[in-house]
Amino acid sequence: MTTPRPRPEVLEISPYVGGEATLEGINRVIKLSSNEGAFGVPPGAQEAYRRLASELYRYPDGGALEVRRAIGARFGLDPARIVCGNGSDDLIEQLCMAYGGHGRDILMTEHGFLVYQIAGINAGSRVIKTRERNLTADVDAILAAVSPSIRLCFLANPNNPTGSMLPYEEVARLRAGLPQEVLLVLDAAYAEYVGRPDYDPGVRLVNETDNTVMTRTFSKIFGLGGMRIGWAYGPPAVIDVINRVRPPFNVSLAAQAAAIAALAEPGWVEKGRAHNAEYRPKLAAGLQAAGIKVWPSEGNFVLADFATAARSEAADAHLRRRGVIARPVGAYGLPHCLRITVGTAEEVQAVIDALTEFMSGPHA
Repeated sequence: MTTPRPRPEVLEISPYVGGEATLEGINRVIKLSSNEGAFGVPPGAQEAYRRLASELYRYPDGGALEVRRAIGARFGLDPARIVCGNGSDDLIEQLCMAYGGHGRDILMTEHGFLVYQIAGINAGSRVIKTRERNLTADVDAILAAVSPSIRLCFLANPNNPTGSMLPYEEVARLRAGLPQEVLLVLDAAYAEYVGRPDYDPGVRLVNETDNTVMTRTFSKIFGLGGMRIGWAYGPPAVIDVINRVRPPFNVSLAAQAAAIAALAEPGWVEKGRAHNAEYRPKLAAGLQAAGIKVWPSEGNFVLADFATAARSEAADAHLRRRGVIARPVGAYGLPHCLRITVGTAEEVQAVIDALTEFMSGPHA
């Protein structure tokens, strides 16, 4: 007796597991496992969502024209070179399906965002991971891994879950060293949190080349993770390809309205950026004072290094007993680390207090 069988490589995929949100037996949970914005949903986006209740039977605009216009106006970009998706993950998957496939390999770094690997394997590609240096993408290692079969290169900048970042000059060196037929995808999900002057999310290289794409999201600083909306900015030919292969109504009516309102929320991005600039260093300093190594981060999270997997698991268990959910990152090859989102001032202090207590106990 036979049953339907998927392609063998599909069964090699480990399903992506999102950050947990609940703890059994604990009513008040501090969720710091998904890098969500510290201040929730912008008020204007909440109101836009409520206003749509009677219109939810309507199909959305398949081309998300008004969203693209709003994005273009906010960031000074041509709306015709923008495409929206059901989160930036959706667009990453479409790029892998369109430019990858059997015999068309994909490059990513060893601790890069797991969706690149999942989407690449699903497309039929071989996904090659290159070594990092101090948990940071190594341009020379990426270029050394290039072969005639490479067609896509993914770089999360800043990277999730490590928080590391490459300056513009290094990213430009990567683009210059890659073959022209390789599409470089710059995932800038955390761009709004970066304050360094040597950073560019990808706009410059997209404008200067015809083989670079930048992806962005509304899930972080704009507070719309539950709505699932992201966007890409790229060369006209690449945007045309994505529009050919993406689902026809891949961004819901509510998500489009909420995104437009979030972009227009006065001072929202500035508030989130300022909070992160103040409390990410406070969180890092508090953990370091307790004896925990913290890797440099440009995102709205820190990577806490407990040296061993056993100690990391014990720290995670200790946090959970106190109602705090962090993100174990063993799936990223970092079983000795926890990724911890920068929450509110109260939440940051709760993490510092809990881990200071942990490090003063027997597991330290």
